[in-house]
Amino acid sequence: MLLIILCLFAFSAGFVDAIVGGGGLIQLPALLIFLPQYAIPTIIGTHKLASVSGTLVAASQYMKRIKVDWKIMLPAVLVTGVFALMGARLVTSLDKNVLKPLILGLLVAVLLYTLFKKNLGTSHSPKYQGKVLLWGILATGAILGFYDGFFGPGMGSFLIFAFVSIFGLDFVHASAYAKILNCASNIPAIIFFMSSGDVLFDIAIPLGIANIAGSIIGSRLALKKGSNFVRIFFVIVVIGVIVRFGYDIFK
Repeated sequence: MLLIILCLFAFSAGFVDAIVGGGGLIQLPALLIFLPQYAIPTIIGTHKLASVSGTLVAASQYMKRIKVDWKIMLPAVLVTGVFALMGARLVTSLDKNVLKPLILGLLVAVLLYTLFKKNLGTSHSPKYQGKVLLWGILATGAILGFYDGFFGPGMGSFLIFAFVSIFGLDFVHASAYAKILNCASNIPAIIFFMSSGDVLFDIAIPLGIANIAGSIIGSRLALKKGSNFVRIFFVIVVIGVIVRFGYDIFK
């Protein structure tokens, strides 16, 4: 019965994450609540293995419909993975509670900017080409990959916002590119957790399957409904992340 409940949370997480990111806000708290007997690293390792399964499938769904410039994205994937690993190595030496007010402020700014820019992300009008685009995406992957390595919440939303506001992509294209870099930032962490034995495979595998199912439905719905639908979903998820951060800070 417990596994069925966790799979329902994983399905919901995969669905939300495939559209605009933020699925970790659903799946990770559920694991922390229902599996209190396990250490935090084991919970996180189990969560990451399950969630990256859905992210990989969502990325593949987007790539069937969205043309990806791999000459730019492959270097970005490598840079994102390397900086995520660097961030993970610093996780024990930084007080993450210090960062929460800063991240909360950034999320509020993202929300307000999105609400006031009514046409943001509704049309696909890339602003940059060639080396400027390459270096811009490399910098984005490095900064947010590093952030994901040592902290992480809101990573998917920050990626989508960057691709929409900085590079001029619509929300559907931004979601596709964000999924690719999200995979790149998570895989080094998963390898680390697996090597240290901090993955419950008997739980992670069923949750991964449920996450994949949610991701398939979510990504297909996003591709069908288009950028206006994804924009609305994005605003809802960012509000959810803000509420979660606010609760953690002011409780």
